Amino acid sequence: MPRRTLAARLQAIWYARALPPWPLRVLARLFGLLVHLRRSAYARGRLHSHRLPRPVIVVGNLSVGGSGKTPLVIWLAQQLSERGLHPGVVLRGYGGSAAAGRAPQLVAPDSDVAVVGDEALLLRLRTGMPVAIGRDRVGAAQRLLGAGVDVIIADDGLQHLRLARDFEIAVIDAARGMGNGYLLPAGPLREPPQRLSTVDAVVINGEGGVSLQGAGLKRGLVMRLRGEWLRPLAGDGQPMALSSLAGRRVHAIAAIGNPQRFFTQLAAAGLTVVAHAFPDHHPYCAAELEFGDDLPLLMTEKDAVKCRRFAAANRWYLPVAASFAGTDGAALLTRLQRSLAP
Repeated sequence: MPRRTLAARLQAIWYARALPPWPLRVLARLFGLLVHLRRSAYARGRLHSHRLPRPVIVVGNLSVGGSGKTPLVIWLAQQLSERGLHPGVVLRGYGGSAAAGRAPQLVAPDSDVAVVGDEALLLRLRTGMPVAIGRDRVGAAQRLLGAGVDVIIADDGLQHLRLARDFEIAVIDAARGMGNGYLLPAGPLREPPQRLSTVDAVVINGEGGVSLQGAGLKRGLVMRLRGEWLRPLAGDGQPMALSSLAGRRVHAIAAIGNPQRFFTQLAAAGLTVVAHAFPDHHPYCAAELEFGDDLPLLMTEKDAVKCRRFAAANRWYLPVAASFAGTDGAALLTRLQRSLAP
């Protein structure tokens, strides 16, 4: 069975109301047992967590696929920097060859995206702050300390227990929630929903009726992703208001955890979207950006860092920024500052 077909079938099972097939439910129980045994081994000291001399903030999620972690990491880094700190970001570097086992390395603005991965390069370009990647995230975090960082943000590190943490944030996509509530492979969850009761903050990305009762929580902090200005993929020229394309037909590509979120955002702005979804971290080739017409081509910022070499007229990307409903952003920062206070 082709990989993409298998992934599509699993996605249909994960986000349907029907009971998953019994073989998947059996495998999910085995997976849950392994998750429990691994966490217990860390709790009892049989596996060792490495604590660094600087605070570590982990941003992650329970489910596979995109939830909005990267925009939240950018927001956190900017907020901490405005408060006089020197944050840095550590992550695996998925989509790049360095994630396969090379020694941890720092990401430069001109790093090869095929080596460091799309998310790592995006974070380096957007924040201007030190970013380190590596399968060994403890070693990667130590590279950040050598670069003068005094607080570390781990992107997608909720299950990476080898790196001790001082504050945990779990992000949930409001549109998808926690799917059918099953663990992998019967559902999208990497840990049981009850894990949310142990984190320091739960952030809901978007508007939706995500229930947290199964985790013993009343509500999460509501985050929204805003994007109003398209930027030319070529890197020169003036930005264009997304609203200026309202009523027009456009091509849209997305190789993110949940491509439909991007397509829905464009449709909500009044665009008629011809959607082209690709697997997360997909390495594009030039032919995949050609559709035989002169319609505008829009993409996410994560796609843009991989497609810059294919820059041409009428190709645009949409940067997004995280914001919070009401006082939720201030509440998150207050919790964080209390936790990190000496």
